[in-house]
Amino acid sequence: MPEASAAAGSLALERMFGVREACGVRVLGVDPGLTRCGLGVVDGGSGRAVHCVAVDVVRTPADLDVASRLLRLADALEEFCDRHRPDVVAVERVFTQHNVRTVMGTAQAGGVVALGAARRGLPVAFHTPSEVKAAVTGSGRADKTQVAVMVTRLLRLAETPRPADAADALALAICHLWRAPMRDRLAEAEATAAALARNHRARLASARRARTAGGTRAPVRGARRSVEGGASG
Repeated sequence: MPEASAAAGSLALERMFGVREACGVRVLGVDPGLTRCGLGVVDGGSGRAVHCVAVDVVRTPADLDVASRLLRLADALEEFCDRHRPDVVAVERVFTQHNVRTVMGTAQAGGVVALGAARRGLPVAFHTPSEVKAAVTGSGRADKTQVAVMVTRLLRLAETPRPADAADALALAICHLWRAPMRDRLAEAEATAAALARNHRARLASARRARTAGGTRAPVRGARRSVEGGASG
């Protein structure tokens, strides 16, 4: 699928000057799959502003062996990252499906994506389908059509990205841009709470040790006074 028309200005700027427009974080969203793997790059601006940079779908022939298909996917991902230079990669978390063969292929593709990102030093975040749907549409039970409509609206695209894998990849990128700050704040709050709890436990343990030490010394001092009193008598 060609790059979204809404991203033409940004891409032209990158090609001419080798720089991107001022933005926050650039996220590569990946909807993993062996037959079709959606790739979507979205820039985050101020507030909840999002801007589509590029979207594509990598296809691999079903008559190839799995290793060759994964290699094609890895090569396409590397080329896509070289071209658009994302800061982070967001991948759909794989859940068990009724079709075991499908979920295995999806998991293998997701592993290739995570490995490719790690080799480039890019952080990888995993989001569940319900998280993505809730972030983009407000409902974790939204269908693919609703997700595609909201992605088109949020990114101000001239047309709906197709196939659904393309829209899903863009939705993943949007989801990460909107959820990552909240995740960071929650992680920071959890770390602070854990540190406070550790300090509190340490103070309690120190107080218990002090009380125990004081309790064992007191009888000794009392016994010494008794001995001294008996000697003086």
